[in-house]
Amino acid sequence: MWNLAFTPPTVIEARVFTRLPDAVRQPRRTDWVDANKPGHVMDSFLEGPAFDRDGNLYVTDIPYGRIFRIGAGGDWSLVAEYDGWPNGLAIHADGTLWIADYRRGILRLDPATGRIDTVLGHRNSESFKGVNDLTFDRQGRLYFTDQGQTGLHDPTGRVYRYGTDGRLDQLLGHAPSPNGLALSADGAVLFVAVTRGNQVWRAPLLPDGSVSKVGAFQTFFGTSGPDGMALDAEGRLVVAHASLGGAFVLNARGEVTHFVRSSLGHTITNVAYRPGTNELVLTDSQTGTVLVADMPAAGALLPSHA
Repeated sequence: MWNLAFTPPTVIEARVFTRLPDAVRQPRRTDWVDANKPGHVMDSFLEGPAFDRDGNLYVTDIPYGRIFRIGAGGDWSLVAEYDGWPNGLAIHADGTLWIADYRRGILRLDPATGRIDTVLGHRNSESFKGVNDLTFDRQGRLYFTDQGQTGLHDPTGRVYRYGTDGRLDQLLGHAPSPNGLALSADGAVLFVAVTRGNQVWRAPLLPDGSVSKVGAFQTFFGTSGPDGMALDAEGRLVVAHASLGGAFVLNARGEVTHFVRSSLGHTITNVAYRPGTNELVLTDSQTGTVLVADMPAAGALLPSHA
């Protein structure tokens, strides 16, 4: 049952915006590929779409430690290449790109120079399991997931909040593969994509900064699960699903109202709205392609663009 009207979701067809050029694809094995896609040879794995204030789109290529910038016309340029596994991206209010790097923690990239430095490499000298995605609130605080290889067999994934004063708080500690994050417009609710649990969790944020009564907002199915997420200006939550070939749109009650269907691969890992428009981009990691779809409403204004 998708919704209480007992009707199928409206299907929105996604189309190709641009694909990673053949000249920079690297069809070979890596340690990341062997661990996460065993038996495969992959030439890329795109993730982390994020728009800057000039309308440029940034994406990561996890197994090859690369960050690309994509112009409005679909042209690609390499911004950084380094020894890491960059996954999620978020634009800071100062214009820098913050990176959730599975190997190295939370990093910061100056897009003008390509310089990368470490913001948070560990917690109290203990390494993270493997950070995955991140988002900022309107106070400049950073929320990020520490996913690692957790799942139903090992439900110990964590969600953290990193304050502008350097304080690091663990908000969740028993999630089976926490992944994408999204904050409600008023900052009162944190949504967490829990990939191996195949759910989106809803975590109310209390005035003292803690969470309480965390619950399942929506449950899916499939060989993988929900991944990156984005909110629209009307409060709907768009949830990329990493094995069902598209993204689900949820209303305030958690009902599925729309399904954005991929025109190519099944591994849709993340989504982002082009600022000020109803245009949604989706990373199709199976084919190394960025898709685009016209949505019912514009995307929510992000703190970095306010």
